[in-house]
Amino acid sequence: MSNQALFPYLCVADATAAIDFYRQVFGATELFRLQEPSGRIGHVELDFDGTTLMVCDEFPEFDIRSPDPAGGYSATMHLHVDDADAVIARAVAAGATLLMAPSDAFYGERSGAIRDPFGHRWNIGHHLETVSPEEMQRRYTAVLGTS
Repeated sequence: MSNQALFPYLCVADATAAIDFYRQVFGATELFRLQEPSGRIGHVELDFDGTTLMVCDEFPEFDIRSPDPAGGYSATMHLHVDDADAVIARAVAAGATLLMAPSDAFYGERSGAIRDPFGHRWNIGHHLETVSPEEMQRRYTAVLGTS
């Protein structure tokens, strides 16, 4: 399986607004879009510094729907940036909901979480230190208070 690639694909209730949010807050650049004459976006690809995120409007006729924020999250986007605090502050100023304030974590990064205005959860973090899997497990166990 040497020719595989994974591209997250988000369905939102307002793709135009989501594209603007992702560009403004995360610095994403639009690669291309497919748009119906009505304005509904069937597909857009955004570049996140070498990683592609695909976005579309809802298509209820094909059972493609945006998330219900009241229903919780089945997936989280994890975005590494240079300054998590600044990106999280920018996201909140642009309409995101702060779910977890940035803090230093046992796994070697400073991170926090937001829900974007379209119902998707994002962990946003930056590197603090390289932690081996064994040390990460030791710290995780300590955080949980188990031995």
